[in-house]
Amino acid sequence: MEALLIFIFGLIMGSFYLVVGTRLIAGESLIKPRSHCPECQHTLAWYDLFPILSFLLLKGKCRYCKAKISLNYPLYEILTGTLFLISYLKFGFSYQFFIMLIISSLLVLIFITDFKDMIILDEPLVISGILVFFLNWYFFDLSTSIISLIHGIITFITMIGIRGIGNAIFKKDSLGGGDIKLSFIMGMILKFPLSMIALILSSFLAFPYALGTLMLNKDNEVAFGPFLVSSLLIVYLFLEKFTNIFQLL
Repeated sequence: MEALLIFIFGLIMGSFYLVVGTRLIAGESLIKPRSHCPECQHTLAWYDLFPILSFLLLKGKCRYCKAKISLNYPLYEILTGTLFLISYLKFGFSYQFFIMLIISSLLVLIFITDFKDMIILDEPLVISGILVFFLNWYFFDLSTSIISLIHGIITFITMIGIRGIGNAIFKKDSLGGGDIKLSFIMGMILKFPLSMIALILSSFLAFPYALGTLMLNKDNEVAFGPFLVSSLLIVYLFLEKFTNIFQLL
């Protein structure tokens, strides 16, 4: 029952994150106007807002104008619900569980904004940093929070240095500002050494996507944020194994 409730909570949050991502990118309020069809602008009734279920009952179309509802809605709802469920099954109700919820939420929000608009929003990063700081304080002590903060700063400065080297080599911006800010959260959660392993992993994850982008003659810019946050999630899920790998290096 607990696992089911966590999954349902994830579905609800996935729907909310899609609203957050799309509205903040457009400079709109999260409160007004109420949820509405992007085609006919009709305000949606409460029974049109159930994650997945409403999409299925409406057969993927707006109740009022019959325009197709984006598949992003059920896909991001399922993704968030699944990540929340994995977090619970892996860690139970623990410090790691709450950190995983933060990582999962960041992953979904960054996927929503960075792949489409090449932007990582500041608001989710700031909120995540604050939550990680106070979770460390609550579950451990203030010194743990401060040490976590220091690791975030070290990782952030290192990423600035990496961008400087990349800019010199490629004669253009090699990393976006959002990627560098995200590295601060990575450092807070993983600590500096493992955050560098996550960075290396993210490069391997991004390579097929970058290669495909070049082969299709699209823009040379690649959204790197989704791969950074994916590597953060992978390393944190298998933290012990990656720690052992680091100790062998």
